[in-house]
Amino acid sequence: MRRLDDFVPADHPLRRIRVMVNEALAKMDELFSRMYEADIKGGRPSIAPEKLLRAMLLQILFSIRSERQLMEQTQYNMLFRWFIGLAMDDAVWVPTVFSKNRQRLIEHDAVVAFFNEVLETAENKDWLSGEHFSVDGTLIQAWAGHKSFVSKDGDDDAGGGGDFKGQRRSNETHESKTDPDSRLYRKGKTASELRYMGHTLTDNRHGLVVNAMVTQADGFAEREAAKAMIWDARQATASADAEVTLGADKGYDAAEFIEALHRMKVTPHVAQNKSGRRSAVADEIAQSEGYAISQRKRKLIEQGFGWAKFVGPIRQVMVRGIKKVDQLFVLTMAAYNLVRMRTLAEVRPLPA
Repeated sequence: MRRLDDFVPADHPLRRIRVMVNEALAKMDELFSRMYEADIKGGRPSIAPEKLLRAMLLQILFSIRSERQLMEQTQYNMLFRWFIGLAMDDAVWVPTVFSKNRQRLIEHDAVVAFFNEVLETAENKDWLSGEHFSVDGTLIQAWAGHKSFVSKDGDDDAGGGGDFKGQRRSNETHESKTDPDSRLYRKGKTASELRYMGHTLTDNRHGLVVNAMVTQADGFAEREAAKAMIWDARQATASADAEVTLGADKGYDAAEFIEALHRMKVTPHVAQNKSGRRSAVADEIAQSEGYAISQRKRKLIEQGFGWAKFVGPIRQVMVRGIKKVDQLFVLTMAAYNLVRMRTLAEVRPLPA
């Protein structure tokens, strides 16, 4: 009798990814046991969390926009069944049950745990420097439109038909009815849209994402998220005396942020902003060799954002609420790491 594994080519790119995914999931048995116990006590219909995570990864890797489409493809796609761990004759889940089970992963921080286990695999293979990082943020369009952005006190004209010309609207006085966690925000030359902000911290050795988080969109979110993420990275370094550096673009060149980095014993390799002002980054730092390297390496972070929006679902998320958006963003960055790690594993040294 033939198995599903027999139908998957030996050199298929998903094979190496599946090995790394299985290694990460195997370390999460204790967490999964607690989730099973909670489901039994609550009498809820349950999907095995490890299969749920594999299915969610497929949705990201293959740019599948909806859970209904994912369930439909899993019904007939042998590659999907093999990756998830379903047999040929196993029933596929109902989309609504699949959606409810995603919420269970949030309640148990399972996606964060999975992200960390994937990162540990990278660390064990010496793909991380652990000392030199880059940070940046990106805008995420919310699954909510302008017509949902109405006055908090209910004074909006019900017959306005969505014509807001001449009206003053702000996050202080208005909120979205469909996604109250989103915020009306614009950056640079972009139009004002209901958005979130996604933030990543990458390791400079190979551009792998070592931390990811979503915040509400405002003018301070990028620097506040950067401080939180680099503090976690600083705490994880083996030696308190190790030099930790952080590369970033000109938007992070603010005196308060640079001072915070110095207090954390992090060297600010932030691009100097001298447009009509004095940079908060000292010239002796900006003239160092390490600074120049960080400025080149920090551009790797854009590859993660580009992948997350072109292949992944982050350009405009189809979930609502900051917890669900954060879950999707973190899992997308875990998927991005897996793709990069697969490539790193295939690299062979050139002959002497």
